[in-house]
Amino acid sequence: MTGRGHSPGGDGGRPAVAVALDVGGTGMKCALVRPDGTVVHAERHPTDAGRGPEAVVATILDVAEGLAARAHATGFAPVAVGIAVPGVVDSTRGVAVWSANVGFRDVPLRDLAVARLGLPTALGHDVRVGALAEARLGAGRDAGHVLFVAIGTGIAGAHVVDGSAAAGAHGAAGEIGHILVRPDGPRCGCGRYGCLESLASASAVARRYAELAGPEAPAGTAPAVDAAGVACRAAAGDPVAGRVWREAVDALADGLATGQALFDVRTIVLGGGLARAGDQLLDPLRAALRDRLTFHREPRLVPAALGDQAGCLGAALLALDTVPADEKPGAQDSAGAAGSTVPPSDERQES
Repeated sequence: MTGRGHSPGGDGGRPAVAVALDVGGTGMKCALVRPDGTVVHAERHPTDAGRGPEAVVATILDVAEGLAARAHATGFAPVAVGIAVPGVVDSTRGVAVWSANVGFRDVPLRDLAVARLGLPTALGHDVRVGALAEARLGAGRDAGHVLFVAIGTGIAGAHVVDGSAAAGAHGAAGEIGHILVRPDGPRCGCGRYGCLESLASASAVARRYAELAGPEAPAGTAPAVDAAGVACRAAAGDPVAGRVWREAVDALADGLATGQALFDVRTIVLGGGLARAGDQLLDPLRAALRDRLTFHREPRLVPAALGDQAGCLGAALLALDTVPADEKPGAQDSAGAAGSTVPPSDERQES
């Protein structure tokens, strides 16, 4: 492949792109991204984590190398590689320390990518790079101080100040899902009782509804209802779903009020599956958060704008941050307005 040994500076004044990969437990979202956030090519691949971490690493490197080759073939100059992974990440050393979903244990992904492609490489945490993208290109653009909260199977967060996401002294900054909001609440996956994640994540909402609604149905006949289903039932007037939804909103408001007391952000961006409920979540959550604030300024509360592209875009931004501006060929001629994206030229669905 032509990616090996390529000079970071490119040649011939070709437009610069970053090779970006957002690695999840199920699939990888991959792209070539211009410095202004424009996606010039995108593709998806299965992670197939069941093959083991060594096989996953091999796939990551193969895909990255293939993307670099595609960039060369289509007139672009790949100048850096950005890889986002879940779990515990040491971005300074470029090491994927631990991941339950992918099986990484102290994998030096950055060094492996540099050796394979010959390009400067950045390794980041998936939520923090998603926050980076939303803060620079998406719903938090121009806010300066942004708290990004992803509400899915769990709840994770990241604090972004002037376009830089804080990792913390041990790489665990922003774990808003583990703020204690109900000391007598359910047991969290972390082992403690009453964490925000145990009450307001999508999985917690579904579990709570099953606990309360299950006894009303004949044994074995109650269908499983996910968080989206609970939201729909709440909107339709189901009293049990309404109760579960209110409980989740109240817990979220407590967690966000704590976050605002700590970080004093201008904008809170909500992403993840639960945020897809839109105004059904945002309207009562804004009101509940307002009720909990005293002297703190009320932040703007908005839904994420970049969808499942955020991780890939953030990985690209992280990669491009490693390259001096004068070494990004053609960066000044980026197509489109800053922060815009174009439809991907290729979409391979995860299997």
